[in-house]
Amino acid sequence: MPYLLRWLTLGLLVLPFICNGQGKAPPSSVKLYNDLQKINFLGSALYIAAHPDDENTRLISYLSNEVHAQTAYLSLTRGDGGQNLIGTELRELLGVLRTQELLAARGVDGGQQFFTRANDFGYSKHPDETLKIWDRDAVLSDVVRVIRTFKPDIIVNRFDHRTPGSTHGHHTSSAILSTEAFALAGKRDAYPEQLASLQPWSPERLFYNLSWWSYGSRENFEKADKSRLVPLDVGVYYPERGLSNNEIAAMASSKHRCQGFGRPNVRGSEQEYLEILEGSLPQNGDPFEGIDTSWERIKGGEAVGAILNPMESAFNFRDPASHLPELLEAYKILTALEDSHWKRVKSEQLLELIVNVSGLYIEASSADYAANPGETAPIRIEMVNRSEWPVEVRGFQLDAGTQSDSLIPLTENQRIRLEGAIAIPEDHAGTDPYWLRESGTQGLYTVSDPSLIGKPKTPPAFYLRVNLDIDGTKLDYVTPVVHRYSEPDKGELVRAFEVLPKVTASFDEQVSMFTSAHSRSLKLAVKSHTQSARGKVRLRVPEGWQANPASYDLSLSGKGDEMVFQFTLMPPPGDSQGFVTPEITIGDKVYSEELIPIVYEHIPAQIVLLPAVVKVVRLNVEKAGQHIGYVMGAGDQVPENLEAIGYTVHTLNMDALSAETLKTMDAVVLGIRAYNVLDELPFKNDILLNYVKEGGTMIVQYNTSGRGARDFSNLAPYPLRLSRDRVSDETATVGILEPEHPVLNFPNVINAQDFQGWVQERGLYFPDQWDPSYTPLLSMNDPGESSKKGGLLVAPYGSGYYIYTGLSFFRELPAGVPGAFKLLSNMLSIGKAPIPAERGVKG
Repeated sequence: MPYLLRWLTLGLLVLPFICNGQGKAPPSSVKLYNDLQKINFLGSALYIAAHPDDENTRLISYLSNEVHAQTAYLSLTRGDGGQNLIGTELRELLGVLRTQELLAARGVDGGQQFFTRANDFGYSKHPDETLKIWDRDAVLSDVVRVIRTFKPDIIVNRFDHRTPGSTHGHHTSSAILSTEAFALAGKRDAYPEQLASLQPWSPERLFYNLSWWSYGSRENFEKADKSRLVPLDVGVYYPERGLSNNEIAAMASSKHRCQGFGRPNVRGSEQEYLEILEGSLPQNGDPFEGIDTSWERIKGGEAVGAILNPMESAFNFRDPASHLPELLEAYKILTALEDSHWKRVKSEQLLELIVNVSGLYIEASSADYAANPGETAPIRIEMVNRSEWPVEVRGFQLDAGTQSDSLIPLTENQRIRLEGAIAIPEDHAGTDPYWLRESGTQGLYTVSDPSLIGKPKTPPAFYLRVNLDIDGTKLDYVTPVVHRYSEPDKGELVRAFEVLPKVTASFDEQVSMFTSAHSRSLKLAVKSHTQSARGKVRLRVPEGWQANPASYDLSLSGKGDEMVFQFTLMPPPGDSQGFVTPEITIGDKVYSEELIPIVYEHIPAQIVLLPAVVKVVRLNVEKAGQHIGYVMGAGDQVPENLEAIGYTVHTLNMDALSAETLKTMDAVVLGIRAYNVLDELPFKNDILLNYVKEGGTMIVQYNTSGRGARDFSNLAPYPLRLSRDRVSDETATVGILEPEHPVLNFPNVINAQDFQGWVQERGLYFPDQWDPSYTPLLSMNDPGESSKKGGLLVAPYGSGYYIYTGLSFFRELPAGVPGAFKLLSNMLSIGKAPIPAERGVKG
């Protein structure tokens, strides 16, 4: 029900614009001019690839800022299967992080962003495997949907559909599906269910974006036939911005921080090439040649162009608001024309330009960053007209909340502040990432609402809708409800307004290992997101397990309050594994989700809701030694998982990495990509190797052989060469090469069963050459490939052991894979194993 508007007293109703926190800055004149340029170009381009960071930001920026086309990037996946250089988020959480980094990149280069439901399940060596796991038809339908929604005139593929098996299977698959969708999107019999809300659309041209590296070398490229290529110099300079296109592109790419894509700005001429795959070959170097991108594309649009085109040529940078009468006249003409795709697109853009040119500030901000279904959220509405032009508010409405038909004049530079409220429906779906709300498959997210497919993120929960009258022209303006606040060390900040469950829960560990039949305690924290939460807290446990007590009473008062409940879990006598989940009953509803924040300075704060769960494993894992030193690399959860089986883990930063500290450690482990991301680590290498020589055990987890790689000939005790070899099939058969080796026998016996249940992959970036001092222990390979033996190498060095492994322990331990725990425990224990008399001592 709508809530009564509470007008503030006159003294507070109209105030000079001196607020406690800085309001949103209006766009600069340059930004307004660039927006006008884009309004005057009626053409669109869709760039298609597989992952975040696959996109060519140089070309996206060029098409958006030089050509002025509506430009979008369709990333088939959200990059869930990658690694994370800046934190511990993996899988779904990494996908949320990389989604936001893509949106941040588009905020720099001027593009839009789309996705399909495809799940990045990890590295794939061939598109046949990729398309089978993804569900080819489902992802193809999503690509068709995006084409019909965005209606691109040209499509540009990042990868070549004609070279399967030459690169990541996801890469080639993106090009294969794009090529198929290009032909299907215009056919009414292709995915006809989409035509209830969309129309068929046939793009004019399909290109493949290549460069000299596509030919292996510049020399090869110089010799190649270029008769079907469209060259583009994407190094153009924008004097009104003081930036070149390549500088903008570099800044956009650098938003991909979790993938290590920060790069220096580049200046000067740079060539990109588009190979024509479908459609006519442009002759003048313009990918839009022959496509009407003028206002004549809209029936009756010439009258709009007659106003806006001269305005672009004579734009008043000093006083953009002087163009307001012309913009309003163009808007009235445009909105009176027959309905069409370009009318809708340009009407939205023109309305936004009018509001920004007038310096109009309209915001609806919630008092708190979140509320829950059934709750009433107070909302503050702020409006300021920062121009000389007369503006009136003739009414406004908050979704599911306050509405008013009162006339509110907005006097020049005077602030209006109103109070309202939103009554959040009991059945509100929430604001968490929509693609994570339902269980999906290994290769495909489940999205029940077709209208959400393709969208980069969950739409805002609520909007403020304002009926404006600017100089006699009536406009309907819509803006999302946000939460605006300030922090002493950062100033004003704005974040999305969230709708959350009344309570969320989290366990104190992700995997709970039971190495004996003894019981263990398990802590569950329950946090309130409402003013009062009372009910019962229980655990659901696997068959054969017991939880005591059976339940607790829950009583929380006030948002943010938390209670911690300690349960005792009793495992079954034999090996067993399963999942424990909470049941928090409040009234007639049961809650069982965990709230996971993702907070980095380069993206908006994110709230993710996932099932609260802890994997419990009853497994006899033996170990030798107690104290493990861990040097964190790119970020993983291995230390927490080692503690779950009884180790004491000491995280060692570079200052703590000393000979004296290492003497107290039974083993030292280097986290994933440690040598890639820790610049000081090579200077500590002598300390580490001396530790090994004196009897220590050192385990080095995988490092990349690509960008950021270091020469391991100088870092390992004996030469080894990293490669890009990997085994992406997590079910690949593992051969035991040295069945008598201590790592495979002490203190746990390792056999083929210990490689069952692995997730995503066996391992990555295996060495492909090594000194005879190393003993390879395992062999494995993907289907149709030669055996890879570099996944686990062990070498005696002095009195100790040096181990290099590309096995993906960083994925397997958080997933609670029993065999991975046993194998890593053996690796950590090798320094404690009985040493065969015939073992040589080197170094």
